[in-house]
Amino acid sequence: MPNDRQILTVSQLNRAAKDLLETYLPSLWVEGELSNFSVPSSGHWYFSLKDSSAQVRCAMFRNRNMLVRFKPEAGKKVLVRGKVSLYEGRGDYQLIVDHMEPAGLGDLQRQFELLKEKLQAEGLFDPAHKKPLPAWPGKLGIITSATGAAVHDILHVLRRRFPALPVILLPVTVQGNEAAPQIAAAIRTANQHQLCDVLIVGRGGGSLEDLWAFNEEIVARAIFESEIPVVSAVGHEVDFTIADFVADVRAPTPSAAAELISPDGQALLHRLEQQRSRLSRSINSQLRWLHQRLETLRARLQHPGRKLQQQAQTLDHLELRLERAMVLALRNARHRLERLEHKLQQVSPQRQLGQQKQRLEFLFTRLRNAQSRQLEQKQQRLKNLAGVLQGVSPLNTLARGYSILLTASGTAVRDAAEVNTGDQLTARLHRGQLICEVKSVDEGKSSDPIKS
Repeated sequence: MPNDRQILTVSQLNRAAKDLLETYLPSLWVEGELSNFSVPSSGHWYFSLKDSSAQVRCAMFRNRNMLVRFKPEAGKKVLVRGKVSLYEGRGDYQLIVDHMEPAGLGDLQRQFELLKEKLQAEGLFDPAHKKPLPAWPGKLGIITSATGAAVHDILHVLRRRFPALPVILLPVTVQGNEAAPQIAAAIRTANQHQLCDVLIVGRGGGSLEDLWAFNEEIVARAIFESEIPVVSAVGHEVDFTIADFVADVRAPTPSAAAELISPDGQALLHRLEQQRSRLSRSINSQLRWLHQRLETLRARLQHPGRKLQQQAQTLDHLELRLERAMVLALRNARHRLERLEHKLQQVSPQRQLGQQKQRLEFLFTRLRNAQSRQLEQKQQRLKNLAGVLQGVSPLNTLARGYSILLTASGTAVRDAAEVNTGDQLTARLHRGQLICEVKSVDEGKSSDPIKS
């Protein structure tokens, strides 16, 4: 007989059974009574759910049981959500729980979870769609009951923090069948007419039934479609609604929403005071600089008379510098003459040396006199030069009784050999002239030459 049997190990059997259970049984809700509840050091929960005729083992791992908001106790009826699996080590099938709540919540809680899963799958909770709140809102819109505690809490916080913030109230019913349509309509009205820069949508605390209007799909979609940032402020800190997940920001209470939105008036005043002080210091510093600049310009702006005085002083200073320069130039000339005198003494004959010495003495006298009175010295030099010129002038020679003989062509006769007997000559005297005729010519040399 052929061996066509397929033999499995126990581990393979349990693994196949586990795969079958996890693949073909979807996530499901189970209601039952807690028993055999234990919490090992790992923090995971292990327990059984039972009814009057059966029980099933359950496991709820730490990352999920941390979200449970009540204390599980043996004998308490609960509603759990999970997937069927199998613990391979013992071959026991079990329920892996990811959510637990008291069984008394019933249909409303299931509706809440179903809608939450649906909207989350559509991306309405995605942080990428969240809009930031304005840092300085120009106007705040409040969608809540006009007579409820929420609006009074919000206004109380605003009066304390920033009373200058304008507020517009869109009153709605926050409980009952008409609440959800009214809330959605108010959100759309605020957007259609751009009534504000930010919206608070909420109410005070209550039971799940009291808060149910904020778990309606119509409200969730109105919040998601709003172009105005929405702050959800429903109930107390422990209360969560669908509106909280869809809103741009969730506030634990209406008062906390007002705290989030409104600027801190005291902090703003303090900041303004700091800015005022900085501005005042900056202005004072600028004024001091401008005053210094004005004083500097005022010092540079002088009266014309003072300017003329300064120019006169400058001219006096330049005149003194000119005089010193002239004295220095004359001193340098004197030194140069002295050096030349020394050179001449070394290379000139005795007679020429004497003449140059006399001339150097004369020039030295002139230089020394020029140091005290340059103008008188020049005049004296002119007189001396005029005297010298007069001393060698031919006219002075004529005045001493001499005459000049001129030929008919006007040439002066210097040698007797230049004329002949009978030539007619003109004798120019100191005063007038004589016409002479040559009687005889003696070419002998004169024994008494004329000295100048």
